[in-house]
Amino acid sequence: MSLLDAGTIRTDVADGIATVTFGHPKGNSLPGALLTSLAAAIETAGRNEAAQVIVLRSEGTGPFCAGASFDEFKTVKDAAEGKRFFSGFAQVILAMIRAPKFVVARVQGKTAGGGVGLVAASDYALATSGAALRLSELAVGIGPFVVGPVIEKRIGLGAFAAMAIDADWRSAEWGERHGLYAELLPTADELDRRVAAFTAKLAGFNPEAMRRLKEVTWEGTAGWPALLAARAEISGTLVLSDFTKRAIGA
Repeated sequence: MSLLDAGTIRTDVADGIATVTFGHPKGNSLPGALLTSLAAAIETAGRNEAAQVIVLRSEGTGPFCAGASFDEFKTVKDAAEGKRFFSGFAQVILAMIRAPKFVVARVQGKTAGGGVGLVAASDYALATSGAALRLSELAVGIGPFVVGPVIEKRIGLGAFAAMAIDADWRSAEWGERHGLYAELLPTADELDRRVAAFTAKLAGFNPEAMRRLKEVTWEGTAGWPALLAARAEISGTLVLSDFTKRAIGA
């Protein structure tokens, strides 16, 4: 099996909580096929009447998400193919913000690129103190175009621009200070205990009130399907550049 076909998506539902878990052997990165499956899993969890809350988490004790699959970058042959790949992140972001239930992200480790978009698209993110963040796209010749709108909405234009232009790691404390993380926990065990307690509490709240509150927090995103499609086209073109090919090869 190639790395582009590797990876898993699993959904478990218990006690009113749907836990969607994604995994990939390369730092929990997200090839196109896995992005499509992840978006579908979140949409299905949103329709599941047995679940009142969705938890998004990844496998293992290492990175939460390494972002887009660099292996797949190398296979993109034309702009249309590139747009299709980057549209996968748009599908996941839209699934998360359109789900009629709160999405709680459990972030156990570092997250980069598109993974930062997943954190920003969650309604509440809990992380360990080692969960540094990085928008690495500019360093490889593209930019955080598809994930940009959701990160900007979460933390504001100034903080987003700082992350996008200075493509280096930001501490988990920086992420909490700017609103990407709602809470930081010292260890993964404490993170799991807090996620369990917090989501159990949410599962007992009025589902209609939570749905209405979510609609309010994501007001102004009605035009995002077209916006994210246009942004995916930008990234899909830039990934073909000689600069990006050299950077990924290095």
